[in-house]
Amino acid sequence: MDPKSLVEPIVALAEDAGRAILEVYSTDFEVQSKEDASPLTQADLASHRWIDAGLRSLTPDIPVISEESGLADFGERSGWQLYWIVDPLDGTKEFVNRNDEFTVNIALVQDGTAILGVVHVPVYGRTYVGCRGLGAQRRDGDSDPVSIRVAAASGEPPRIVGSRSHRGKSLDAYLAAIGEHEMVPMGSSLKFCVVAEGNADLYPRLGPTSEWDTAAAQAVVEQAGGSVVTLDGKPMKYNTKADILNPHFLVVGATDRDWLALLPDSE
Repeated sequence: MDPKSLVEPIVALAEDAGRAILEVYSTDFEVQSKEDASPLTQADLASHRWIDAGLRSLTPDIPVISEESGLADFGERSGWQLYWIVDPLDGTKEFVNRNDEFTVNIALVQDGTAILGVVHVPVYGRTYVGCRGLGAQRRDGDSDPVSIRVAAASGEPPRIVGSRSHRGKSLDAYLAAIGEHEMVPMGSSLKFCVVAEGNADLYPRLGPTSEWDTAAAQAVVEQAGGSVVTLDGKPMKYNTKADILNPHFLVVGATDRDWLALLPDSE
């Protein structure tokens, strides 16, 4: 399958899901808690229903993993060479806090690699696309797509993007090893996209994430010339084990520094 043929319908699907999210965002919505205590809103569910129906109509033979639909047994999933993985609303905490930094993530994964990723930012009306054979783009509203690339060289000081909602001692130790830097806090998969378009040099994630949080944005970064690597320096892969948790990783834009070498030994 040529993933380029799916770009326009997937962008349209993500934008439609974004409109469904904004309908809830404009109301006095309720917040529930999942079993893991993470928040859940009607916006998550509305976006999930829209995307799930759209993907099953567009590509009925390709299975779908969504954060809001549960996870097929690995005995079944391990045989999937091609599948969709979706986070209908990435950054629910940002949504609940009304800081606008939440996204819709849709990725097509082939043999463990995200070959197409769409990250839509509903409040901004902005969409990031990464597709094998097409490269990486940013689309603002109805404007023509603009190609994006990671930074050729890191800033002085380097620009680090980090989670607005999650921070820990491991990250603090790593930032101390980097030395002087500019820290840009941000929510959701937007952090990847800021690296992809050259506005940050590095996003270190030394805490838990799930595969639906990262796959779409990883495609954008990689097609923009960057990389997403685990702490052993290997590209982060998908659907390789029974659980859906990612290892710790670095999203690397500028490569003029050895970011891995600065990791504390405990990492």
